[in-house]
Amino acid sequence: MSSNWSGIFPAVTTKFNRDFSIDEGLTTRHIEHQIEAGVHGIIVSGSLGEASTLSQADKLRLIRLSRQAANDKVPVLTGLAERSTADAVAFAKAARDAGAQGFMLLPPMQYKSDPRETVHYLKTVAAATDLPVMIYNNPVSYGIDVTTEMLAELAEDPHFVAIKESSDNVRRITEVINHFGDRFQVFTGVDNLGLESLLMGACGWVAGLVCAFPRETVVIYELVQQGRLAEAREIYRWFIPLLNLDVSNKLVQNIKLAEVMAGLGSETVRPPRLPLAGEERARVENIIAEALEKRPALPVV
Repeated sequence: MSSNWSGIFPAVTTKFNRDFSIDEGLTTRHIEHQIEAGVHGIIVSGSLGEASTLSQADKLRLIRLSRQAANDKVPVLTGLAERSTADAVAFAKAARDAGAQGFMLLPPMQYKSDPRETVHYLKTVAAATDLPVMIYNNPVSYGIDVTTEMLAELAEDPHFVAIKESSDNVRRITEVINHFGDRFQVFTGVDNLGLESLLMGACGWVAGLVCAFPRETVVIYELVQQGRLAEAREIYRWFIPLLNLDVSNKLVQNIKLAEVMAGLGSETVRPPRLPLAGEERARVENIIAEALEKRPALPVV
């Protein structure tokens, strides 16, 4: 199993019509805009994509739409988060047939599996297809930590090619690299640790605010690759108040509001989520408005 995943992979929001059906036109335009801005991959149906509210038919439609919009310019992955192993295996096969080019695979949802159960689940789901897999480690949100010891078992399976490290601990980047060298392609999954993680050796960034600010996110990555760290820091310092909006239970609403204010999306969310309101909305609007007012001119990369 091989992949050359690296760079900026937006975990894109799911675009809905007012009746909460998939907005196919806006989905296509958004994917095309991300690719025009220089992103290196697309991930649909992640946490930011409101995967818990999507039917299997929705998820498969998003894969097909995204593959068509991407036109093989970048790989299209789908999030894979199911309650049971059987459901996850079935979805993996259906997603492959719909055109998914890889998976961002979470441990079991709802049931907090122990390490033995987690490894068994991940291996069983990965074995369902011949597609490469990014392990999504997010113990902060989901209560299951894929530890270095567990990764040692998973490293024996060629399906697992990458890790999205979202433990909110940048030291984990070094820990994984020290233990496994280049065995895994290590991505950060925490927006406000993006630059720090790239500097510590992460090869990519599964990003959220990229949905509203794609070019800024890509330029930070490219500047790091070119060793132009002072320029990267300057943009990142401007970006941080926005990136902090990703580290919130309301990340979906926050980022969708940012998309609207940046002219790139729709604020519609599926219940039980509701759009931001009141003082909470005013606070987020102020953060976004100030960032837009001070939006920096970007260097050529």
